[in-house]
Amino acid sequence: MISSLDHLIIAVKDLDKAEQDYSKIFGMPSAWRGEHKELGTINSIFNFQNTYFELLAANGDGLGAALVNNALEANGEGLTGIVLGTDNIKEASTSIKVEGFSIGDVSEGEGNNLNDQKIRKWKNLFLPPELTRGLFSFIIQHTDGDLPLIDHKPSSISKLDHVVIHTNDADGFIRVYQDIFKIRLALDKTIEHWKKRMLFFRLNKTTIEVIESKDDQPANDQLWGLAWEVKNIEDAYQRLISEGVDVTPVQKGIKDNTLVATIKSHTHNVPTLLIEHIK
Repeated sequence: MISSLDHLIIAVKDLDKAEQDYSKIFGMPSAWRGEHKELGTINSIFNFQNTYFELLAANGDGLGAALVNNALEANGEGLTGIVLGTDNIKEASTSIKVEGFSIGDVSEGEGNNLNDQKIRKWKNLFLPPELTRGLFSFIIQHTDGDLPLIDHKPSSISKLDHVVIHTNDADGFIRVYQDIFKIRLALDKTIEHWKKRMLFFRLNKTTIEVIESKDDQPANDQLWGLAWEVKNIEDAYQRLISEGVDVTPVQKGIKDNTLVATIKSHTHNVPTLLIEHIK
């Protein structure tokens, strides 16, 4: 049913500043600068090989502006939403209803690129709380128009390696993401020295990494951080330093045959890791 991790949403106060900062981090300009007049929001989008990254700010009144303002008031800037992609949103809606969940109608969406006036269109399916479990999440199907794909240099970020989600209910997470959304659960293991259970879901060449801290509270999931893949992490490190970005020295990663570095500034409160997979 779910075919991709379509995009991630980051709520920011000042879109211009956030776009400048992430252009430095990613090593490329944004692919889209747009607005959603009916939602009261403006956005800047960076496009990658397997997903896209949306900076979202309030610019008026509407449901989108309320979402951004509430997120900023509650948690400050940072990761706000995860959007799941499908090739058949009508089928996805039916499948969820068959599972016994109450769900609204499919809605239409449209975005206008302020740079060249091009239009993209899509359909949205907003999910009930029993499936979002504390996250802002919905299902999307793109119907018209495309995001430009900027050329990726060896020192720029090429794709999303994984997104980290914290949960207090791993079994419930599996029920939603594997059994209902039909996303492949690639690994389920307990890390003994951390005393934590970890889940790895795989789709469109990225991973949803879930870390459980179990408690007796109602099921709750929280977006935490992002890991981005680069072709040459040493080149990326030097580029970031030259741009004035605070980044830790490159070191071996926990996973075999990886090199990593952590970005410490310009992220607007998104924990951010760079990773190179050594062949």
